[in-house]
Amino acid sequence: MTTVLVLNGPNLGRLGSREPDVYGHQDMAALRALLQAEAGEGYTIDLRQTDDEAEMIHWLHGAVDSATPVILNPAAFTHYSYALRDAAALVTKSGGTLIEVHISNPHAREEFRHTSVISGIATGVIAGFGFDSYVLALWAIGRIAP
Repeated sequence: MTTVLVLNGPNLGRLGSREPDVYGHQDMAALRALLQAEAGEGYTIDLRQTDDEAEMIHWLHGAVDSATPVILNPAAFTHYSYALRDAAALVTKSGGTLIEVHISNPHAREEFRHTSVISGIATGVIAGFGFDSYVLALWAIGRIAP
C-alpha cells in the first residue's frame, strides 16, 4: 500500500466558504472523498491542512524519512516561504516526488501570486483545475513515483 501525503497550507481549511468564486464551493471533506475515490487500490491518501509553517515543514521532513510522495498546495507560503522551499527540496533531492498544486491559476490572479519559491524544486506543478489539480497530481505520482 502506497501512502500519498497531501499537504495544504494556510486558509485552505476554509475551502467552501473562502472566496468560492476562486476556490469553489467544496470543502476539505469533499477533497478527501474525491482523492480517496480516485486513488484506487494500492493507495492511501493522508490529507492534512495547517496554517502553521513549522508544522508543514515537520510533515515534509517526515515524508523524506518515510520516502512518501507528496502533493503540496503551499497556499500563501508559495510566494515567500524559503523555509518551506528548503524542506520541500529535501523531498525531491532525496529522490522522492513532490507535486506542487494550486486550485486556481496563480498566474491569472494578482501579480504577487505569480512567483513561487516552491516550483523550482518541485517534480512538477499543476494549477488552475480546481480540485482536479489534485487528481492530476495523484495520476502523475502513480506514473512517476519510485
